[in-house]
Amino acid sequence: MSSYTTIQGDTWDLIAYRLWGSEYLLPLLLEENPKYRHVHVFDGGINLQVPDVDTTNYTARPAWLGDEDS
Repeated sequence: MSSYTTIQGDTWDLIAYRLWGSEYLLPLLLEENPKYRHVHVFDGGINLQVPDVDTTNYTARPAWLGDEDS
């Protein structure tokens, strides 16, 4: 487990994208940081817990959204 310190204006999806290259993994951050579930836009300086994620187990785009080329 590691941590991430927010930058003013960060959102859950932006943080997930920065960390793992996919905004669709944001639920993993929410699970580790229930105290901040109500936050939509972060102030700077908030320390979030970041789970270790093997991104090879996740697709960059959920299957239910269909192919990007379609």
